[in-house]
Amino acid sequence: MISFFAKRWIEANIAISFLREGRVQSLMITIGVAVGVAVIVFITALIQGLQANIIERTLGTQAHIRLLSPDEVNKIAPVAAGTLQLVLEDKRAQRLRSINNWQQVAATLDQLPLLTAVSPTVSGPAFVRRGDALESVALVGIDLERYQKIIPLAQYLVSGQLRVGANDVLIGSQLAKDLGVQLGSKLRLETGQQNSTVVNISGIFELGVRELDSRYVYLDLKQAQSLLSLPGGVTVIDLTVEDIFAAEKIAAQVARLTSLKAESWIVTNAQLMNALSAQSLSTNMIIVFVAISVAFGIASVLSVSVVQRTREIGILRATGATQQQILNIFLFQGAFFGLLGSGFGSVASYALVWVFNTFGPDLFYIPVSGNLVFMALLLATFTGVLAAAIPSRRAAALDPVVAIRYV
Repeated sequence: MISFFAKRWIEANIAISFLREGRVQSLMITIGVAVGVAVIVFITALIQGLQANIIERTLGTQAHIRLLSPDEVNKIAPVAAGTLQLVLEDKRAQRLRSINNWQQVAATLDQLPLLTAVSPTVSGPAFVRRGDALESVALVGIDLERYQKIIPLAQYLVSGQLRVGANDVLIGSQLAKDLGVQLGSKLRLETGQQNSTVVNISGIFELGVRELDSRYVYLDLKQAQSLLSLPGGVTVIDLTVEDIFAAEKIAAQVARLTSLKAESWIVTNAQLMNALSAQSLSTNMIIVFVAISVAFGIASVLSVSVVQRTREIGILRATGATQQQILNIFLFQGAFFGLLGSGFGSVASYALVWVFNTFGPDLFYIPVSGNLVFMALLLATFTGVLAAAIPSRRAAALDPVVAIRYV
């Protein structure tokens, strides 16, 4: 008795012999599948690379989650019961203030496994003066060791040393250009609290965002606290997480734990997230329509093949082949089209990615993951089998007597 695998082997060999007889048709549809798979892999890798680059650039200059003091609200005086009170009020202006018990909060957050870095900072507005030049800036007082885990300033340093403290500060490249200063130059920092100090430029950074490069001044945490009249206080606690797309969920958990206002990068970059979602949607639509085109191509070729092989099918049925075996033969053909075409398409996609990475605009790098290629192989093979379903059922339903007499 012929084993299960032996039967499948015979069916596969018959399917291959049918493909060889129609070599031109087989070659055309294989090329069509290969082009479809190459497009799917290349476009998907391109969009993934673009999105990864955008997210990396966005999160390279900001924390994943920021903790701030809750907004101050106006308190309404209580009135006697039964008294109608009409209130017209403006929203209360928010003053610069420290997070209460921030040391305990930071110590608690350090123990959370969901967080990868915690960095208390103090930030506020100020003016920087050099001669007659006066620029509005944002002072950011940091603990350099902790802050480096949030934003790797060493990677963005274009000149000088990564050093704050002892009146040493870091300024953005655009601010240095606007003020006409260089390493070692002196600047006067002035705040609205009538505090001022002269500082030395120890390093110049370039974050790649003009607004930040023209306004940020990094200095030691204690010095910033003194300038902003917040001795021993911090205004923000910056956090990073392992899974950046879980930042909003983690922010909600941290907010409940600390009773502070938590803002995730997903909320503060809502337009970016909408753009990324639109890109992903367009990529999925391209994949679906390409898969449909490939399926129709395979189905049309196999439909023609059923007509051309009607006599052979009748002979096979007359010699004892069952309907299931005839069905399997054409399903094998569909699988072969999908598998062979996806193999060539994967090679072509790697070539396209290499050309883009080597000769392209050099804006970002496109990685091609093995999982993406594997999923493309599965998709093409499944599409081939699915497309072969209708022609194969038609072939299996042929009456052997009528099929043999078919001319």
